[in-house]
Amino acid sequence: MSLATHRIDQKPTRWLNRKPAFIGLAAFLLVLSLPATATSFADAVYVNAQVYTVDENNMWADSFAIKDGKFVAVGSRNSVASMASTATPVIDLKKRMVMPGIHDTHLHSAVAGELMQLQCYFRTNDLAEVKKILRECAAKAAPGEWIRGGQWTMALFEPGVTPKKLLDEIVPDNPVFLMDWSWHNGWVNSKALERLSIDRETPDPKGGVIVRDEATGETTGILMDNATYSVMRGLPAYATAQRASALEWSLNFIAQFGVTTVKEAIVTREIAEAFTELSRRGGLPVRVNTAMTWKIPVARSHEDEIALLAEHERFATNRVSTGFAKIMLDGVPIPPKFTAAMLEPYLPNENLKEGWRGELIFDPETLNADVGRLHGQGFSIKIHSTGDRAVRAALDAFEQARASGKHLDTIHEVSHAELIHPDDIPRFAKLNVAAEMCPILWHPIHGLDWAAWIGPERTVWPVRNLVESGALVTYGSDWSVVPTPNPWPGIEAMVTRADPYTNGSETLSAEQAVDLATTIRIFTLNGAHANGAGATSGSIEVGKDADFIVLDRNIFEVPITDVSETGIVFSAVGGIPVVNTLEQ
Repeated sequence: MSLATHRIDQKPTRWLNRKPAFIGLAAFLLVLSLPATATSFADAVYVNAQVYTVDENNMWADSFAIKDGKFVAVGSRNSVASMASTATPVIDLKKRMVMPGIHDTHLHSAVAGELMQLQCYFRTNDLAEVKKILRECAAKAAPGEWIRGGQWTMALFEPGVTPKKLLDEIVPDNPVFLMDWSWHNGWVNSKALERLSIDRETPDPKGGVIVRDEATGETTGILMDNATYSVMRGLPAYATAQRASALEWSLNFIAQFGVTTVKEAIVTREIAEAFTELSRRGGLPVRVNTAMTWKIPVARSHEDEIALLAEHERFATNRVSTGFAKIMLDGVPIPPKFTAAMLEPYLPNENLKEGWRGELIFDPETLNADVGRLHGQGFSIKIHSTGDRAVRAALDAFEQARASGKHLDTIHEVSHAELIHPDDIPRFAKLNVAAEMCPILWHPIHGLDWAAWIGPERTVWPVRNLVESGALVTYGSDWSVVPTPNPWPGIEAMVTRADPYTNGSETLSAEQAVDLATTIRIFTLNGAHANGAGATSGSIEVGKDADFIVLDRNIFEVPITDVSETGIVFSAVGGIPVVNTLEQ
């Protein structure tokens, strides 16, 4: 299915906390229980399941018990029985598969919530449909009010018609700002450019491009990378209550797919305040790790970023961890400008001059200083690096920071990392750096022509090479850059390297496929380690947080091409039900 045309259901159900069924059943398997006393009876016992623990040996169990939000017994029905009093709920899972909750280490739930609940949202290559949606949004807008939304693709634009002119014809009277699917590029009309004081004389910001007509020098209506983010910063702010409500919708939507922990990949003060407000309401269905921005223009100012990082602990709660920072080091390796920083040139095409390699947003000296500063303060740093030159610069910065001898156990991350020079693969394990992968992109997708852009000899998304090198590989959906936060198509595609929506025979770097057990570990325990919570999360073991999901199928017993269709019938975070359709 085309990345640009795949749509999502925007009507998630609310949390379903139904009273569980009470039943007892004999079973067998692994014994890992605690002795029962008058004070150690479990809060709930789950039996008659197929529990894939993702422990050191990938053991299977039959039953488990939970108390105070932790697993207190994992094993057979008999081993767990002593944890139940006559008042303890005993839930029969009827042989369903249970596994740890999924850790999504890179998404944008706050932005997704605003886009889909507060803005003018579309995701289609059908220009007529886009025009219809935008005209409907304009009809509801007050005179002079900003119309915001997205997500467009280059396929919308007709030859010989600038994006600005196209948008002027659809919405002539209101300023318009629309993000593309990659969340790196903005589309604006003439009213917006006038409001923003951008014209043919306005210089490009560092790390950004104001796209212009090569013949006339006039702006085309497309802004890229930091040119886009600078505009976002100046748009009217939503109230904190609005942001929190949109965020609540977004997190509840994510939870339905079995995700129990997320890392919000770009957090400004406004987003941090929205999480705080949602926490105050008791509305967080999942655990959250917040990566605060560093020199990303969406923030109010760099001074405010410094202040936010200094007071980050003020935003921490029992479900929100705040010791993370985010740096953007390059753009993306896609048309029209190919802003990912590469070691070797892109192949020349109609959009690129010969020898173009993209550019780093920061020179290595600045990056090294910034990473050293944040590392010295104990932050886990995520660096957006899509090109192999950016990946190398990120690893160099982490290597220099490690040389300080401080915080050696802190895991840093290279975000996306789809293009890595072979010489840099071993450095991930050596430097204790996680390689975050975005699996919805590691299969053939219409419109993403890697061979034509970078050459057929380069490996894309080298998962197997990283795993075999001992690197910590993690999963990040990058929603709402991608159409859905559903991890299951990505899980299937990591094993097949084929399109999970069509089950076609075409593959992308098929030699980089890994088996299902490795994939599940990447999506669970590896993510927990990258989030600094490997000792307390990511597997079903005594003493760990009771974050688990119940599936509608045993994914090890069905054809791999069925895994993308997996559904969640029950999930819990800290033992508290989040999704529950067991009684339906």
